[in-house]
Amino acid sequence: MDLILWRHAEAEDSADDLARALTPRGHKQATRMARWLREHLPADTRIIVSPARRAQQTAQALSTEFETVAAIAPGASHATVLSVSHWPRAKRAVLVVGHQPALGDTVAALIAGTHAGWPIKKGAICWLTHRVRDTQTQVLLRAAMSPEML
Repeated sequence: MDLILWRHAEAEDSADDLARALTPRGHKQATRMARWLREHLPADTRIIVSPARRAQQTAQALSTEFETVAAIAPGASHATVLSVSHWPRAKRAVLVVGHQPALGDTVAALIAGTHAGWPIKKGAICWLTHRVRDTQTQVLLRAAMSPEML
């Protein structure tokens, strides 16, 4: 299974956290990363997105076909991210568009087996793959990319 974690792009400051919109820079970040993702994602990738406006706008740069999942709104845990993505049993790739610290915590838990939060830059992705080799379960980091690198 492939799990791609995409942190929403840069957003404006606002008292209403769920209503925060992307900044002009954030739109550029989302567009740049979406272009790269379109070239690399499997065609049948399931896309799940936080209901926060900034996450919705980030995902819209890639596709208009995605699922909004309230459970991964700001404040979600890494356990929730793994649960809604059906890690590691999903039959197809899953792209989660969400927030820190849940995404960084998810990467830390899967790669290092720790719950220490790892930072993920705004607009960046971490692409993880679950596989079994010689009866050993492995989690591979396939890509870690920020929009500025593209």
